[in-house]
Amino acid sequence: MVSLTTGSGAAVRIDDEAAWRDLASASHPDAAEVRELLAKALELKGLRGRDLAVLAGMSDPGLLGELFDAARRVKETIYGKRLVIFAPLYISNLCGNECLYCAFRVRNKELERRALTQEEIAREVRWLEEQGHKRILLVAGEAYPKDGFDYVLRSIETIYATSSGPGEIRRVNVNVAPLTHEEFVRLKDAKIGTYQLFQETYHRETYGKVHVAGKKADFDWRLTAMDRAMEAGIDDVGIGALFGLFDWRFELLALMQHVEHLETAFGVGPHTISIPRLEPASGSALASHPTHPVSDVDFQKLVAILRLAVPYTGLILSTRETAEMRRATFALGISQISAGSRTNPGGYDDDPGELHAGQFSLGDHRPLDEVIRDVASLGFVPSFCTACYRLGRTGADFMDVARPGEIKEHCNPNALATFQEYLDDYGSEETKREGEACIARTLAEMEPPLREKAAEMVSLVKSGRRDVYC
Repeated sequence: MVSLTTGSGAAVRIDDEAAWRDLASASHPDAAEVRELLAKALELKGLRGRDLAVLAGMSDPGLLGELFDAARRVKETIYGKRLVIFAPLYISNLCGNECLYCAFRVRNKELERRALTQEEIAREVRWLEEQGHKRILLVAGEAYPKDGFDYVLRSIETIYATSSGPGEIRRVNVNVAPLTHEEFVRLKDAKIGTYQLFQETYHRETYGKVHVAGKKADFDWRLTAMDRAMEAGIDDVGIGALFGLFDWRFELLALMQHVEHLETAFGVGPHTISIPRLEPASGSALASHPTHPVSDVDFQKLVAILRLAVPYTGLILSTRETAEMRRATFALGISQISAGSRTNPGGYDDDPGELHAGQFSLGDHRPLDEVIRDVASLGFVPSFCTACYRLGRTGADFMDVARPGEIKEHCNPNALATFQEYLDDYGSEETKREGEACIARTLAEMEPPLREKAAEMVSLVKSGRRDVYC
C-alpha cells in the first residue's frame, strides 16, 4: 500500500492489496448480486470497492446488457443527452521524460521537436475558432522553452485574447506536468477551467517499468499533484489512467481510491475522469503492442461501470477511439468528447501535407462539422457550453447543484443555445438540417417550464445574440 501525506493532512492511499482482494472475491459474481448492485447504482449514490469488482468480473451477455442499460439511465437522469465538445491544442512536444508508450519521449529520435511561438498559437486558435470550437484543452510536453512555466501562462493569455469573426475561446482547460503549490496558484490566477493530469497507471511496479527517466519517473510526485492543485484553489480537476499499461480492472479500483481520497481530503472528487486506451505512437513498440490490451467489450464495460461509480462526474472520451467506438459509448456514460483533433504542435494550421507525428495515433479523423452532425443524428445534443466555469459552478458548488438533479435545468438549455449558435455561425447546410431537427426533438421532450426557458434562449441566439447562458 502507498501512503503519502500532503498539505491537506490526509494521506493519499493506493491500497494494492485491497484492490486485488476485492477482485479475487468477486471473480465469479452471480446474477442476483449483479442485479442488486445495478439497482443500488440507480439510486445515484455511486459505487465503490468490491461493488466495482463484481461488475468488472461479469461477462454474461444478458447481464452486460442490463449494465449498459443502467449506465444509460444514470447518464440521462443527470446529464440528459448532451455531449460537451472540445479540442486539444498542443503547444509543445518538448519533453524531458522517457515514457516508453509516448511519441514525445525524450529519446525518440523520430520526432521533430517544436514549441509554438505565441503567434503560432494564435493562428492555431483562430483555426479552431473558425471551425466553431469554444473550449480548448491546452496540452504541452513535460518540458518548456527557456522561459519555463511562464510559457504556459503566456500561452493561456494568448488563447483568451485571440478571436476570429464571431469566434472566441470561452474556457481553457490545461493538461501540463505536475506543478508546485506556487505554480498552481499562478495557474488558477490565469482563469483556467479544469486542471487535468493522468497518473497513467496506478500500479507502482508497472509505473516504474514504463517511466524510466525524467521527473515523471517519480510516481509519488505525480500522485500528489491533485492535492497541490486543490490546496492552491483549483477546485476543478480531472484525473485518468492510460488503459492498456496494466490490468484495467485494477486500474479501475485504484483510480476510484484516488477519487475517494480527494472526496475525503477536499469534500469533492474530480470534475472529470478521462478514459484513454493505449494507441500506437511513433517510436514506441509498447504503444503498438500493449502488455494488457483492453478489448472493445471490456472498454464499453469500463465506461458503463465508471458512470455508475461516479454518476455526477464528467467522463471524457478522446479521438483515440474510432467513430464506431465513440458512438457505442455515448449512451454508456460519456459526457465530453474531443472532435476534429490534432495531437502535434501546429497540427491545425499547418499544411495538411506537412503534418508531423502526434503524441499518439487517432482513431477518429473526422472534421468537427461531421462529428456534430453524427452526434445530432444519434439523438445527442452537442454542447459548447462554458457557463459553469464562468458562473462559479465548480468544485463543491457544482456538486451541490448536480446531486439534487438541478444541473440539467442549466446544462440542457445552455447546450441547446450553444448548439444553435454553432449551427448559425459554422454549420454546413446538411448539419444545420440535422441540428435543427435535433433541437426541435429535444425541446419537445422537455417538461415545461424548462422547455419555455430553453426555447427562449434558442430564440435569442437565432435573433443574433451570442453567448446566451444561464
